[in-house]
Amino acid sequence: MRRVLWVVAAVVAIAGGVMWRVGVSAQEQPAPSAKPQAPAIPVVAEPAKAQDMPVYASGIGAVQAYNSVTVKVRVDGELHEVLFKEGQEVKQGEVIAQIDPRTYKAALAQAEATKAKDEALLANARLDLARYQTLVDKNAASQQSLDTQKALVAQYQAAVQGDQAAIDNAQVQLGFTTIKAPISGRTGVRLVDEGNIVRTTDTTGLVVITQLKPISVIFALPQERLDEVRDAMARGPVAVEAFRRDGTTLLGEGQVALIDNQISADTGTLRIKATFPNDGLKLWPGAFVNVKVRVNTIHDAVTVPSQVVQRGPDGLYLYVVTTGNTVEKRTVTVASALGPTTVITSGLKAGERVVVDGQLRLTPGARVNVVPPKGGAGEKPAETVAGTDEKRA
Repeated sequence: MRRVLWVVAAVVAIAGGVMWRVGVSAQEQPAPSAKPQAPAIPVVAEPAKAQDMPVYASGIGAVQAYNSVTVKVRVDGELHEVLFKEGQEVKQGEVIAQIDPRTYKAALAQAEATKAKDEALLANARLDLARYQTLVDKNAASQQSLDTQKALVAQYQAAVQGDQAAIDNAQVQLGFTTIKAPISGRTGVRLVDEGNIVRTTDTTGLVVITQLKPISVIFALPQERLDEVRDAMARGPVAVEAFRRDGTTLLGEGQVALIDNQISADTGTLRIKATFPNDGLKLWPGAFVNVKVRVNTIHDAVTVPSQVVQRGPDGLYLYVVTTGNTVEKRTVTVASALGPTTVITSGLKAGERVVVDGQLRLTPGARVNVVPPKGGAGEKPAETVAGTDEKRA
């Protein structure tokens, strides 16, 4: 029995020693280290703004002269004198050319002489009529003679009237030898040289005069914009801006003059004509321009710089900086994505900070460090540019 107790005591001692060694080994092993935290990503952020933003409909148009006239001759003859220079500004009614008038002066003199002869014959016929009237009253001449004389007087009266018409026509033809500018505008390239024989059947004319101030621009918009443009015109004058093809250089500001009376069945577009003062002559006939029509104004619109909005598989999105300096990926709806400022209609509130620069390294929930923009602190002023006819690429 005593031997059994000694054996049990020895087993207990051995077990206790083993457990003590295991505890010591566990204490000697180092604790597993915590995973290092990723550094914050530097980004540039600024708050979304609430402001009134104009809405533009955009299209491509062609500049057209307000008036354009090909000056042609109305009588035949030698081009005696050219009184304008190519590219010169002329006023309406200003003499610009002269055809040799001698033939037409002679025709006028001949018509005047014929009238003088017929007037003399008429005066004599009237005297004879008075004599015949006296003789008939005294029964010294027949009634037939009196009636014949009355007819002769009427004949000469008609001849005088015809002569006057011939004189008027000759004066008109003589006046056509002096060629005047039918409109005010700028002359183009001279099409006929001095000394040439010009005829009314010539198709080229002498010169083309175009009116540049004011000037017109005809452009097309999608037919879906018809109601917007009509509503805008009902509210008052509709402003139009014309830009170079680069889309940034402003050439002029004008107003919508008219909407064409039909939509093109081939292209489904609406033709609109706008008028520009063109005081600086930056718009030139035949040039193509980008046109923006201000069709509406969105009041208190939420706006962000255009580079904020990104395109992903699920549509447009942006990154919002939360209070814990992490970013949240936010899906948004855009009303305008044209120009340096974008209008957000849903998914963002005014005052929320959005990432302007540094989006490429971001993932939802990433820690960020907001830094000032390159080139100095402060926010860039938003430009009032908007549009709905172009989508972000």
